[in-house]
Amino acid sequence: MRKTCLIIGFVWPEPKSSAAGVRMMQLIETFQKDNYQITFASPCAKSENAFNLEAIGVGQATIELNNSSFDGFVKELNPHIVLFDRFMMEEQFGWRVAKHCPDALRILDTEDLHCLRKGRQQAYKKGVPFDTNYLFNDIAKREIASIYRCDLSLIISEVEMEILQTRFKVDNTLLMYLPFMVEPLTEKEILNLPRFEERAHFITIGNFLHAPNYNAVLYLKETIWPLIKQQLPEATIDIYGAYASQKVTQLHNEKQGFLIKGFAEDVNEVMQYAKVCLAPIQFGAGLKGKLLDTMINGTPSVTTSVGAEGMYGNLKVNGFIEDTPKDFVNKAVHLYTNSADWSDKQLKGYEIINSRFNKAEFQQKLLLKINAAILGLKKHRLNNFTGQMLMHHTMQSTKFMSRWIEEKNKK
Repeated sequence: MRKTCLIIGFVWPEPKSSAAGVRMMQLIETFQKDNYQITFASPCAKSENAFNLEAIGVGQATIELNNSSFDGFVKELNPHIVLFDRFMMEEQFGWRVAKHCPDALRILDTEDLHCLRKGRQQAYKKGVPFDTNYLFNDIAKREIASIYRCDLSLIISEVEMEILQTRFKVDNTLLMYLPFMVEPLTEKEILNLPRFEERAHFITIGNFLHAPNYNAVLYLKETIWPLIKQQLPEATIDIYGAYASQKVTQLHNEKQGFLIKGFAEDVNEVMQYAKVCLAPIQFGAGLKGKLLDTMINGTPSVTTSVGAEGMYGNLKVNGFIEDTPKDFVNKAVHLYTNSADWSDKQLKGYEIINSRFNKAEFQQKLLLKINAAILGLKKHRLNNFTGQMLMHHTMQSTKFMSRWIEEKNKK
């Protein structure tokens, strides 16, 4: 009998729009490599940017929140694995999966730690340093509970692994470090990338529905870019991203060289011909897809400590990490005008890609972890009493709340 996997998505994957979409496609590819028959289900409406999953042999299903129709759907499908895309989907559907498919391995892909991102955003808005007072927020209570209720949670950043283990005391057996998974760059691919003299302008990119991305563009516009223009009057910056609202497009100013380009059909194409990527991220969590794209395409970058978090390990950066406007600007101008340092930073990016994000290596680790978890599922769950306890209470409270909403919706 063929192995089956149900993925319950918060949204339909959009790999051209967001790093989360890229991440989901990498997970789908990994399951397909191990011959899983995959069904992707979501309660979210599809956008025009949604990937055509049927084209790669993935089944698609629309499911409803707070509706018992899901019970029959999941019971008939009877998957070996259920992967929840973000903790909100586990909250909504986890208890139903546990009830109707108790032997299915429940996996949570956190994407990033939402509680960390939310806490940093709150501290940033208040203009105070981020600490545990902001980390231990209401989102954390929900997210950590979701991690405990699942058999395995995929964590994209080493920093977030440490936070979960040291701050929240989550047992390591419930967690797996799984960063972005990409093909190593070959020598031929590297040689074919545009060189310093073939490139022009600055670039930044990011889905504008993601608060840290919009904030970073606003920070660029108001603080960073005017200082760069003082030193480089002819420079321009191209700003790409899906879902550019009016508040984004109104930032466009040709006289200032601040150009809102909107959706990028091919991130590699626009990134390869840019000279330097600017990512002055002020708050957030997880790994930054834009910084991964800079290294793949040989484009040095300047980012902040938050942006760099979890990206580089102990290796030297493919650019600079600066948190003050003055230092950020000076490093950006230096990279833009110094071909020797630029070329050196470009090489550092290739090394990081090939040593820290090797697709084959992490695919193998994930599949081995999953197979071991399935074989030892009963013992694994017995050792997770906190998860059993949370599942018991959550199943009761969520079940009756969901049934109440369902009845209310019938009226």
